[in-house]
Amino acid sequence: MPDQSAPVTRIAPSPTGFMHIGTARTALFNWLYARGRGGKFYLRIEDTDQARSTREATDAILRGMRWLGLDWDGEVKSQAEGAARHAEVARQMLAAGTAYKCFSTQDEIAAFREEARAAGRSTLFRSPWRDARPETHPDAPFAIRVKAPQSGQTVIKDRVQGDVVIRNDQLDDMILLRSDGTPTYMLAVVVDDHDMGVSHVIRGDDHLNNAARQMLVFNAMGWDVPVWAHIPLIHGEDGKKLSKRHGALGVEDWQKAGYPARAMLNYLARLGWSHGDDEYFTMHQALEWFELDSIKKSPARFDTKKLASLSSQHIAAMEDGALIEEIAAYLAVNGWPALTAQKNAALQSALYCLKDRARDFGELLEKAHFVLTDKPIDPDEKAQKALDPVSKGILSELTPHLRNDSWDRDTLEGIVSQVAEAHGLKLGKLAAPLRAALAGRSVTPSVFDMMLVLGREETIARLEDASSR
Repeated sequence: MPDQSAPVTRIAPSPTGFMHIGTARTALFNWLYARGRGGKFYLRIEDTDQARSTREATDAILRGMRWLGLDWDGEVKSQAEGAARHAEVARQMLAAGTAYKCFSTQDEIAAFREEARAAGRSTLFRSPWRDARPETHPDAPFAIRVKAPQSGQTVIKDRVQGDVVIRNDQLDDMILLRSDGTPTYMLAVVVDDHDMGVSHVIRGDDHLNNAARQMLVFNAMGWDVPVWAHIPLIHGEDGKKLSKRHGALGVEDWQKAGYPARAMLNYLARLGWSHGDDEYFTMHQALEWFELDSIKKSPARFDTKKLASLSSQHIAAMEDGALIEEIAAYLAVNGWPALTAQKNAALQSALYCLKDRARDFGELLEKAHFVLTDKPIDPDEKAQKALDPVSKGILSELTPHLRNDSWDRDTLEGIVSQVAEAHGLKLGKLAAPLRAALAGRSVTPSVFDMMLVLGREETIARLEDASSR
């Protein structure tokens, strides 16, 4: 049995497209389990399917892992580069009698299955070469197949699913080495897990049946079988398996949408795992709390509203420096211009009044428009309506009162209230024209926060521009 005290886990995505949100959740669970116990976490790219694997997809996986902060130990391993080692194990099994040469052609196998379907029999292929004597072997290409037990049962002891029993007569003699000498994924994954010292295989429950077949190789080689933990898949809000119809599926899509990495991690951790009723937590807390036994068996549903709520909480809690860094990455991943040093400084000075209600970085930057834009302010259509002649006159009257008094919140509120009262208005009635003048928008932080951030000179200049326009 593998060592439980310092576990070794891995994430092994196929580089055939973007990094799926489900892959990110699986990576997180592996990372939490290993890092929380002083173990190792490895990244292996399962690129045995060379026809479909691409460098672009591998790069997307690496970017996704780095954005989420899921660091791995050692170098990234390519499964394809271990083909010689995988083939060596197949030949060792052949020599030991736990595998055999199969000379059946693809046409013969297809014909067998077609006949079986027509007769209503099982299409599980039983090779006629399993027990053939070597002297009967033809001089022809052959595959190497594992000798699977044909009676009894295999028990998968799973930390999430419990004991899963598979009848051995349902297991085929799977191919280990194809007739062209290339190893199959089912062989490669076992050899790599053994050679990397993987103690816990934490992956989606769509791989559950693979566990019984992969155990054939572990057992034939006399290797320790890892601890299995097959986690439920992620479904959409409609209860169906997450797919393109549900919207964004790739990790980078959510980064481009403006969600902080720590919010994404928090939400992914909650998809299928829980710690009491805690919804919002840090990764430090998750590392302390995470247990395989707390993973639920039923599929989790991806809820964008819950993600947005957690995102808002994480943005509000983030240190300003970290927030500025993530915003810079958000702009870069969308291909938008970076903020100048001056705009970055202005944004940072305004964060105290921007962070509390922004669900994502796009919303935050929209609210930050007042410090990121320059004079002359160009109001949008709704803001422009607030700058009617009467409002412009009041703004013009307000400006002289702002020149010499103290520049603090209480004083500013007092000045604006006095001017409003002089016109028989409540303070709130001046908010819309002030927002339009200072930001050119109808939805902004408090007008007094904007005035404090902009400072006396800039505030007065914007009010004068608006009243004279």
